[in-house]
Amino acid sequence: MNFIGNILWIIFGGFFACLGYFIGGLVLCATVVGIPFGLQCFKLAITVLAPFGTRIEYKPSSGGCLTLLLNIVWLLCGGLATALNHIVWGVLLAITIIGLPFARQHFKLIEISLMPFGKKLVNE
Repeated sequence: MNFIGNILWIIFGGFFACLGYFIGGLVLCATVVGIPFGLQCFKLAITVLAPFGTRIEYKPSSGGCLTLLLNIVWLLCGGLATALNHIVWGVLLAITIIGLPFARQHFKLIEISLMPFGKKLVNE
Protein backbone atom coordinates (compact mmCIF):
# COMPACT_ATOMS: atom_id res chain seq x y z
CA MET A 1 0.00 0.00 0.00
CA ASN A 2 2.92 2.36 0.69
CA PHE A 3 4.18 1.83 -2.86
CA ILE A 4 0.84 2.87 -4.38
CA GLY A 5 0.62 5.87 -2.06
CA ASN A 6 4.13 7.00 -3.01
CA ILE A 7 3.40 6.62 -6.74
CA LEU A 8 0.22 8.71 -6.42
CA TRP A 9 2.10 11.23 -4.26
CA ILE A 10 4.82 11.60 -6.92
CA ILE A 11 2.28 11.99 -9.73
CA PHE A 12 0.23 14.63 -7.92
CA GLY A 13 3.02 17.00 -6.90
CA GLY A 14 5.59 15.11 -4.87
CA PHE A 15 8.10 15.14 -7.70
CA PHE A 16 7.97 18.93 -8.03
CA ALA A 17 8.25 19.42 -4.26
CA CYS A 18 11.25 17.08 -4.22
CA LEU A 19 12.79 18.98 -7.13
CA GLY A 20 12.33 22.28 -5.27
CA TYR A 21 14.05 20.96 -2.15
CA PHE A 22 16.83 19.43 -4.27
CA ILE A 23 17.51 22.68 -6.14
CA GLY A 24 17.42 24.58 -2.85
CA GLY A 25 19.94 22.12 -1.43
CA LEU A 26 22.25 22.61 -4.42
CA VAL A 27 22.07 26.39 -4.07
CA LEU A 28 22.78 26.22 -0.35
CA CYS A 29 25.68 23.81 -0.83
CA ALA A 30 27.29 26.27 -3.24
CA THR A 31 28.43 28.27 -0.20
CA VAL A 32 30.50 26.92 2.66
CA VAL A 33 28.18 28.38 5.28
CA GLY A 34 25.09 26.87 3.64
CA ILE A 35 26.33 23.27 3.43
CA PRO A 36 24.62 22.04 6.65
CA PHE A 37 21.36 23.62 5.50
CA GLY A 38 21.76 22.19 2.00
CA LEU A 39 22.20 18.70 3.44
CA GLN A 40 18.96 19.13 5.37
CA CYS A 41 17.25 20.18 2.12
CA PHE A 42 18.44 16.92 0.56
CA LYS A 43 16.99 15.02 3.53
CA LEU A 44 13.71 16.84 3.02
CA ALA A 45 13.81 16.06 -0.71
CA ILE A 46 14.08 12.34 0.03
CA THR A 47 11.26 12.55 2.55
CA VAL A 48 8.99 14.51 0.23
CA LEU A 49 9.67 12.15 -2.66
CA ALA A 50 8.39 9.09 -0.78
CA PRO A 51 6.66 9.98 2.51
CA PHE A 52 4.55 6.82 2.74
CA GLY A 53 6.40 4.18 4.73
CA THR A 54 8.90 6.54 6.37
CA ARG A 55 8.94 7.73 9.95
CA ILE A 56 10.78 10.70 11.44
CA GLU A 57 12.66 10.08 14.68
CA TYR A 58 14.69 12.26 17.00
CA LYS A 59 18.42 11.45 17.03
CA PRO A 60 19.48 11.51 20.69
CA SER A 61 23.20 11.66 19.88
CA SER A 62 22.91 14.85 17.88
CA GLY A 63 24.96 18.02 18.29
CA GLY A 64 23.32 19.50 21.40
CA CYS A 65 23.48 23.30 21.44
CA LEU A 66 24.70 23.45 17.85
CA THR A 67 21.62 21.54 16.70
CA LEU A 68 19.40 23.99 18.56
CA LEU A 69 21.19 26.99 17.03
CA LEU A 70 20.98 25.55 13.51
CA ASN A 71 17.28 24.76 13.99
CA ILE A 72 16.62 28.36 15.08
CA VAL A 73 18.45 29.73 12.01
CA TRP A 74 16.54 27.25 9.81
CA LEU A 75 13.25 28.26 11.41
CA LEU A 76 13.85 31.97 10.83
CA CYS A 77 15.20 31.62 7.28
CA GLY A 78 12.51 29.47 5.72
CA GLY A 79 11.50 26.63 7.99
CA LEU A 80 8.40 28.42 9.21
CA ALA A 81 7.26 29.16 5.65
CA THR A 82 7.84 25.56 4.63
CA ALA A 83 5.91 24.25 7.62
CA LEU A 84 3.03 26.66 6.91
CA ASN A 85 2.99 25.39 3.33
CA HIS A 86 2.55 21.82 4.58
CA ILE A 87 -0.16 22.96 7.03
CA VAL A 88 -2.14 24.68 4.26
CA TRP A 89 -1.90 21.70 1.91
CA GLY A 90 -2.73 19.31 4.73
CA VAL A 91 -5.87 21.24 5.67
CA LEU A 92 -6.97 21.56 2.03
CA LEU A 93 -6.49 17.85 1.45
CA ALA A 94 -8.19 16.94 4.74
CA ILE A 95 -11.36 18.70 3.60
CA THR A 96 -11.84 16.03 0.95
CA ILE A 97 -12.30 12.44 2.02
CA ILE A 98 -10.10 11.07 -0.72
CA GLY A 99 -7.25 13.38 0.25
CA LEU A 100 -7.00 12.25 3.89
CA PRO A 101 -3.97 9.94 3.40
CA PHE A 102 -2.11 12.74 1.64
CA ALA A 103 -3.11 15.25 4.33
CA ARG A 104 -1.68 12.90 6.93
CA GLN A 105 1.64 12.86 5.09
CA HIS A 106 1.71 16.67 4.91
CA PHE A 107 1.08 16.86 8.65
CA LYS A 108 3.92 14.38 9.19
CA LEU A 109 6.24 16.52 7.06
CA ILE A 110 5.62 19.57 9.25
CA GLU A 111 7.88 18.18 11.98
CA ILE A 112 10.93 17.74 9.76
CA SER A 113 10.37 20.88 7.69
CA LEU A 114 10.11 23.02 10.82
CA MET A 115 13.28 21.78 12.56
CA PRO A 116 15.23 19.19 10.55
CA PHE A 117 18.48 19.16 12.51
CA GLY A 118 18.65 16.27 14.97
CA LYS A 119 16.05 14.19 13.11
CA LYS A 120 16.54 11.03 11.08
CA LEU A 121 14.40 9.11 8.62
CA VAL A 122 13.43 5.53 9.38
CA ASN A 123 11.75 3.15 6.92
CA GLU A 124 8.78 1.31 8.37
